[in-house]
Amino acid sequence: MWGIAALSMAALALGCVNGGPLVRDLGPAAPVAQAQSEGVELTVYNQNLALVRDLRDLTLKVGVNEVKFTEVAALIDPTSVRFRSLTDPAGTSVLEQNYEYDVVGTSKLLQKYVDQEITVVTEDGTTYKGYLLSGAQDLILGSAPTGGAVSVVKLSTVREIKFPSLPEGLLTKPTLVWKIQAAKAGTHQSEVTYMTSGITWYANYVVMVNEKDDGLDLNGWVTLDNQSGATYTDARLKLIAGDVNVVTPAREERVYAVPTAVPAPYAGQKQFVEQAFFEYHLYTLQRPATIKDRQTKQIEFTSAAEITATKFYVYDGAQMGSWRYYSPVTDQGYGTQSNPKVYVMLEFVNSERNGLGIPLPKGVVRVYKENPAGGAEFIGEDEIDHTPKDERILLHLGDAFDLVGERKQTNFLRPGDRTIEESYEIKLRNHKDEDVEIRVVERMFRWSEWTILQASHEYEKKDSRTIEFRVKVPRDGEVTVTYTVRYRW
Repeated sequence: MWGIAALSMAALALGCVNGGPLVRDLGPAAPVAQAQSEGVELTVYNQNLALVRDLRDLTLKVGVNEVKFTEVAALIDPTSVRFRSLTDPAGTSVLEQNYEYDVVGTSKLLQKYVDQEITVVTEDGTTYKGYLLSGAQDLILGSAPTGGAVSVVKLSTVREIKFPSLPEGLLTKPTLVWKIQAAKAGTHQSEVTYMTSGITWYANYVVMVNEKDDGLDLNGWVTLDNQSGATYTDARLKLIAGDVNVVTPAREERVYAVPTAVPAPYAGQKQFVEQAFFEYHLYTLQRPATIKDRQTKQIEFTSAAEITATKFYVYDGAQMGSWRYYSPVTDQGYGTQSNPKVYVMLEFVNSERNGLGIPLPKGVVRVYKENPAGGAEFIGEDEIDHTPKDERILLHLGDAFDLVGERKQTNFLRPGDRTIEESYEIKLRNHKDEDVEIRVVERMFRWSEWTILQASHEYEKKDSRTIEFRVKVPRDGEVTVTYTVRYRW
């Protein structure tokens, strides 16, 4: 076992002794998993889940070996571990596996040393030596295991605590401990795979709109968030995009700011190669990457310039639902007020012709536009779902400041027991210095069988319960749209 070891409070929190890692001694007959021989392969899902494939060399003897396998994720799922000797797959197998995660720390060391002798040094250099009676709040030291003369040392004044040795059962890091039956002695190249939570990825997109709002540049970024309790050095990184069914619920996704420029030395290079995999899409990074524990890493995975885009306006007066109000001014009656906002939309196609044409993983799209004085300004954001190639991407950026809509019901009749007729009036006001087109969406919500009896403007039937008017509104002008619909059931 270890000799006298001096542990500072900071070192205790980090699980270190004398500046080096604490190591649990499994005895001379316990071979240790050696350093990685071929590195780690990491496949990350966008659902707080990852698959780790680790290649290491193990030195085994013929018969039963006890082996400890360190450097595993703290959030490993022990039931998912699979061990295979690539050197002797038929003759080597795991008889028993234990996942030990009682990791050393200040509170655990103090718990283990109750009724045992320790040495405490305070900030002013005073040394106390005695049997630890309690370490729950302050340190209570007795001159004998049963008490005797008692000293109370405030934890806030402690600079150093000295323990005779590292107690049995404590580890410096989570460890898999195996009993391995080997038929062949020597070095075994071994493959270990397991699942872990605490690591996820998602896509973020940065869009720069041109001066005329009819084109844009796009950069797509992969954001990796590793909270799994392990560092993956020079890992071969793969990302799975798609909704994979898992039993445990996914962790809430966090959103991070995304750089607007491509970092050197990989600017202009294709870093990820995409391919179909089962019913999902697989993105493979073309270089090794180190993903540190408690690190957020961002890597560009796609970019395209001069993408053809369309900006347009949508007025959906009933979207928020009409609400009733009472007027304290007139002290009379009730009325209805519709949604006055006109939405600003941006649309483009994920096509090869547009410089894209690859499956785009779901993520947040942040949109910028260069202002006349120079520099980019943020103009809105939206979230897209997994989008296959050649599909349209529609972004809601916000509400138009200078466009206003007003919708009201002007008539309601029941000509028969199974018939309703109602009329609506939609006013559109444009306070801009230019003419605009506004798409007015109206929903036939009362019943599936309906007929438009009268309409002031041409309309298009979008589906079984939706029509759309495309209305030209002159600058500083107002246009009124009216229609009457009849329902039968």
